[in-house]
Amino acid sequence: MERRQFVKAMLAASVSGKTMLAQSAATQAAPAPTPPPAPPAAAPAPGPMPWMRGLLDVKPLPIGSVVPDAVASTAAKFFTTEQMATLRQLCEILLPPLKGYPGALDAGAPEFLDFLISVSPADRQELYKSGLDRLNRDAKTKFGVPFEQVSASQADELLRPWLRSWMTDHPPSEPYEQFINLAHADIRTATMNSQAWNDAAVAAGERPPGVGLYWYPVDPDIEEKYLPRA
Repeated sequence: MERRQFVKAMLAASVSGKTMLAQSAATQAAPAPTPPPAPPAAAPAPGPMPWMRGLLDVKPLPIGSVVPDAVASTAAKFFTTEQMATLRQLCEILLPPLKGYPGALDAGAPEFLDFLISVSPADRQELYKSGLDRLNRDAKTKFGVPFEQVSASQADELLRPWLRSWMTDHPPSEPYEQFINLAHADIRTATMNSQAWNDAAVAAGERPPGVGLYWYPVDPDIEEKYLPRA
């Protein structure tokens, strides 16, 4: 009986040893896992092609100076011939040459206003066109001549009843009255900010060369304190 037990134990030991040897051999024979392939190296950036070399050497163009008054055209673009004649006479009456300073005509104010109003909102364009037409019509009705032919006294009779001293934030509400005073302000501003006015101010010693332009308060009575010194 003991002999049988001994034989069984030997057989079990032999089988267990073979199993362990087989597992060990299988473990040793198994190949190592293959690492993932490395990503390809990035290609170098291409250099400039021969036909591109001239384009890479482009230099900025020089910027030249432009005289502001030379930009506006001297020919009327917006107003009709009759309206422009009325505007020119209005400029001559409201701001003539004074104490060595140029008048509105000498400063090119009518031509500048023709450009300015042409790019202004529609309501301001209509205000100017209807105002110039009425001023010309009133001159014909009262004096029998267009406004461009009225004398200084006749123009004063047509304009002075409508002139007001007013703040820029409180303009007259009546359309024609608003036109007369707005045109008065625009004519003075355009004239006193012109190159001709600046040159006269520099020549008179009122303004150093290169200093910005400024305009005086608008006053129909044109008090002496607002006028350039002699």
